[in-house]
Amino acid sequence: MKQIEPVTVWSNGQELQANILNSYGQSDNLKSEASFYYAIGVVSTDTAFMMTTFASGQLTMSGQAYADWQTNQYAWDWVASQLNLTIIGDVATTTTTTEAPITTTTTILI
Repeated sequence: MKQIEPVTVWSNGQELQANILNSYGQSDNLKSEASFYYAIGVVSTDTAFMMTTFASGQLTMSGQAYADWQTNQYAWDWVASQLNLTIIGDVATTTTTTEAPITTTTTILI
């Protein structure tokens, strides 16, 4: 998941603010094209980082974009550009556990 600059999404008759992009590869023919699932929404920190999706779909990368694809970051940037979104960072979750006399804080990138 990636944080994006907030965008207004129309969902069920309401304007909502989405600030998360999720994406993953669905298929790759290892020759000329790959498809990616995407979802745009918000993550609720009070529900164990569950994402509420406002919009989702599939994109197919082919042609020069497929030929240029060498890294995961390239795929993330390509998906964001197809959706006219700007990635501003990774989504991180931080938990703090206290067991006397030690307090531990863990940050995990999702």
